[in-house]
Amino acid sequence: MTSTDILSMVALLLGGLTFFLFGMSVMSGGLEQMAGGGLERTLKKVGKNDILGFSLGAGITVAIQSSSAMTVMLVGLVNSGILAFADTFGMIMGSHVGTTLTAWILTLNANTGSNFFMVLLKPMTFAPILAFVGIAMRMFSKKDKKKKLGDIFIGFAILMVGMNMMSDSMADVKQYSNILTLFSNSPIIAFVVSTLFTGVIQSSAATVAIVQALALSVGMDYSAAIPLVVGANIGTCMTALISSIGTNKNAKRVVAMHVYTNAIGGVVCMIALYIVMMFSPDLLKAPISIFGVAVVHSLFNIINTIAFVPFKKPMIRLCEKTVSKSGEEEHIAFLDERLFNNVPLAISECKRLATEMATLVKGNILDSLKMLENYDEELGEKIKKDESIVDKYEDKLGTYLVRLSAGSLTDNDSHYVARMLHGIGDFERISDHALNIRDLSKEMFEKQIVFSADAQKEITNISSAITEIITITVDSFINDDTQMASHVEPLEQVIDKLTDTLKANHINRLQKGDCTIELGFVLSDLLTNYERISDHCSNLAVFTMQLKSDKLDAHKYLNSLKTMENQEFAKDFNMYDNKYSI
Repeated sequence: MTSTDILSMVALLLGGLTFFLFGMSVMSGGLEQMAGGGLERTLKKVGKNDILGFSLGAGITVAIQSSSAMTVMLVGLVNSGILAFADTFGMIMGSHVGTTLTAWILTLNANTGSNFFMVLLKPMTFAPILAFVGIAMRMFSKKDKKKKLGDIFIGFAILMVGMNMMSDSMADVKQYSNILTLFSNSPIIAFVVSTLFTGVIQSSAATVAIVQALALSVGMDYSAAIPLVVGANIGTCMTALISSIGTNKNAKRVVAMHVYTNAIGGVVCMIALYIVMMFSPDLLKAPISIFGVAVVHSLFNIINTIAFVPFKKPMIRLCEKTVSKSGEEEHIAFLDERLFNNVPLAISECKRLATEMATLVKGNILDSLKMLENYDEELGEKIKKDESIVDKYEDKLGTYLVRLSAGSLTDNDSHYVARMLHGIGDFERISDHALNIRDLSKEMFEKQIVFSADAQKEITNISSAITEIITITVDSFINDDTQMASHVEPLEQVIDKLTDTLKANHINRLQKGDCTIELGFVLSDLLTNYERISDHCSNLAVFTMQLKSDKLDAHKYLNSLKTMENQEFAKDFNMYDNKYSI
C-alpha cells in the first residue's frame, strides 16, 4: 500500500467519523427538543425510585443516543439544584444500557440480502431517502415538532452514511492485519488504545462503530473486540469529566459515579478476559461479526449495571468521599449552561426559578405590610435578607435568559423568554419597594411616629388593595393565567385613585391640625411605594396577557382599557372601587 493509499484511507475514515458524530449530534438535538421541558419534571418525579430512574435514563439515552450527553444533562440538573446526587444513580446505570442501541442500529450495515426490502434497508439506499424526507419536513412544515422530526431523520441519515464511509475505509486494513493480531494477543494494548481514542473523540458509540466496521470489512476475533468495546465505555467518561469543570460538589459526584461504574466494571471485565485466555486460549479466537460486537457491548453494560445495583449505597459513599465538601455550598443554585443544549428544558427551569423569585417577592411585600402594623426587628432583617436573594435571582437569571435568547429559539420560545426577562426586572423593583416600606416602618418605630385613627384606617384599606394586587399578579404569572391577569389593571387604577384620595385627605387633616408635616413625608413616601408596586404589577399582568399574542401592543392595550369602553374592565373597576372605597 502506497502513502497515497494510506492517506486516502485515513481521510475516508476521518470523513466517515465526522459524518457519524455530526449526524448523531443533529439527531440527538432534534430528539431533545421534542422531549421538551416536561423532561425535567419527569426526572424529579422518578429520581427517588431506582427502577423508574433506570428506565427513564435508558429511555432518554436511547432517544439522544449518547450516555455522555445524558450524564452531562444530569450534571447540569444537579449543579442547578434540580436533582439530588443520590437520585441520579438509577439514571446513570440506565444510560449505560441505553447507549448500546446505537450498535444495534448500525447492524443494518450487515444486510446483504438482494430482495427489494433488504436493498431498501441498506445505508446508501435508505439514508438518502430518509434525508430527503427530513429536508422536506424542514422546508415545508410550519410546525416546530415536525421540523424537529425532520432533523432527526436528517441526523440519522448522516449517521448511517458516516458509518458506511468508515466501513469502506477499513477495506484495505487487511494488509495491516498485524495490528489486529497485536490487539488479539495483547488485549491490554487494545483496551488502552480504545480508551484514549474515545477520550479524544468523546463518543463511545463512534468507537464501537469503528470496531463494527472492522468486524464487517476486515474481520477480527473476540479477544481483540472485547477490550476495544470495554475501553470505549471508559473513554467516554472524558466528556463528563470536562462538563464537571466549574460545578459544585454534588455535580462532580455525578461524574465520579459515571467514571467509577465504568472504570471498575471495565477493570473487572479485563481481568476476567485474561483469566479466560489463560485457561481457554482458543475460546476467544473465533471471528466476531458486526452483530457480535453489538452483543458484547450490550452484555458488558447490562452485566455491569446488574452487578452495581446491590452496591448503590457504598458507591454513593465512595463518590462523597472522593469529592468531599469544602465549605458551605452556595445558598441558591442557578441554572447551568449545560442546559443550553435543551432549550425547552432550560426555559422550563428558568420558569421554575422565576416562580421561586415571584413567590419570594410576594412574601416580602406581605411581610413589609405587616411591619406597618407591628414593627418587628427580626422580620425586618428577614425582608432585607430576602431582598438580597431576589437581587441575586434577577442578576443570575437575567444573565442566563439573555444568553439563552442569543441561541436558536423558536418564535414562541423567544417570546416566552422575553416575557420572563421583563418580568423578573419588575419583580426585583417590587422587592426594592418592600425594603423601602420596611425602612419607613423602622423610621416610624424609632421616631415614635403614629398616624391618626383616620389615617391608619385609610392605610389599612389601601394596604389590603396592595395585598390583593400582588397576590393576583404573582398567581397569574406563575400559572400563566391570562384571565386572572386581566383583573390587575382595573385594581391598579383603583389604587391610583386611592393614593390621590389619601393625599387629599392628608392635606385636609394637616390644615385642621390633626396631622403633622413629618407624618406627611412618611405618608407620601409610603403612597409612592404603593403606587409604584401597583405599576409594576400592571406591567407583569400585561406580560402575562401577551402570552396569547406576541403582537399585543402594551400601551395600546392599556389605553383601550382606560377609556372605560371595555365592559369587563368597567365591571372590575367598579367592583374594586366599591370594595376599597374610603
